[in-house]
Amino acid sequence: MRLAFSQGYSGATLSGDVEKVLEAERLGYDSVWTAESYGSDAVTTAAWIAARTTRLHVGTAIMQMAARTPAAAAMTAMTLDALSGGRFRLGLGVSGPQVVEGWHGQPFGRPLAKTREYVAIVRAILRREKPLEFRGAYYQVPYAGPGATGLGKPLRSILHGRADLPIYLAAIGPKNVALAAEFADGWIPTLFSPHRMPMFRAWLDEGFKAAGGPAVKSPARFDIMPACPVVVGDDVNACRAAHKPAIALYVGGMGARSRNFYNELVRRYGYEEAAATIQDLYLAGKKREAEAVVPDVLVDEVGLFGPRERIRERLAAYREAGVTTLGVRGNANAIRATWSARSGSTTTGT
Repeated sequence: MRLAFSQGYSGATLSGDVEKVLEAERLGYDSVWTAESYGSDAVTTAAWIAARTTRLHVGTAIMQMAARTPAAAAMTAMTLDALSGGRFRLGLGVSGPQVVEGWHGQPFGRPLAKTREYVAIVRAILRREKPLEFRGAYYQVPYAGPGATGLGKPLRSILHGRADLPIYLAAIGPKNVALAAEFADGWIPTLFSPHRMPMFRAWLDEGFKAAGGPAVKSPARFDIMPACPVVVGDDVNACRAAHKPAIALYVGGMGARSRNFYNELVRRYGYEEAAATIQDLYLAGKKREAEAVVPDVLVDEVGLFGPRERIRERLAAYREAGVTTLGVRGNANAIRATWSARSGSTTTGT
C-alpha cells in the first residue's frame, strides 16, 4: 500500500503546505494531491508543488469539471505532465449542485452522462489518433449549435503527451463508483470506511464488468486511493474531536437537504439517525451542536486518530480492504506517523 499526501483545500497556508510536501517526498511518499472548491484552484497549486519537488507524482483531487472544458483539462494535464517529467495524474470530479450552479453558474445536469462524455473527450485528446470530433448531450466538438459561426474545425493537439496519462475519478455513490471502475485508472473516495469495502467492491465489480471484465481491464491495476484524515495524539477523544467539524460540514452542510451525497453515504453505512440529526442542526445554523452529535464510531471508521500505536493497528484495515494508495490528510506529524505505521518502523524517515 503506497502513501500519498492529500493536501486538501489550500489558501493562505500554501507555503506551509509546501513544507509538508517536501517532508512527504523526503520520507518516500508516492504522490501528493491538491484540491479545489470555491477558493484557490487545484492546478496552480499542483504546478507550484511540481516545481518544488523532483520525485513525487502530483495529482488533482479533484479538478472540477464544471470549471473547465474537457479540452482545457486535457491541455492542463499534458502541460503539467510535460513540465514535471511525467509526474502528473489527472483527478476529475463533478462536484455538487451547490458549487456547480452556485459558483460556476452552470446547470448540474446528469453527472453520470456528463462524466462519460468529459472523460471520453479527454482520452481522445491525449491519444491524438485523429482530429477531435464529438457529439454528445453536453459537449459538441466542433460546436455547431446556436450562435455558432460555422467556422469551427476538428483539431488535434499540437502537444504530444502521454496517451495513457492516468485519470482518476472522485466518486462515492454506487453508479459513480462503478463509472470510475469502468472508465478511469483510479478512484478517489471521501468519507471512506475500509470496513464497508464489501459494499464498495460490489459497485467496483459492476464497473469492471461493464469495461469488459479482467481480460480487458485488470482490477489489479486500478488504484483505490481514499482520502484518510490522520490526527496523532495521546488523547483519542481529542483527536476525534479535531475532525468532527469536517464530518459535520460534509454530512450536514454540503449541498441541500434533498441532495447531499455525503449524507446519503453515511446513511448507507447505517447511521441514518445521526445523519438526519447532523443535517437538521447544521442547516439550522447550529454547527457546534451538529459537531457534538457526530458518533465517535463514525469518526473512527473514516480516519486514523490517536497514539501512534493505535494508528499502526488500525492502518491494517485499509490494507486488508484492498486500498492501494492511502491519501493521508493531516499535519507533518501525521505524515511521519503514518509512514512509520505503514513501514512498521519507529523511525521518522528513510
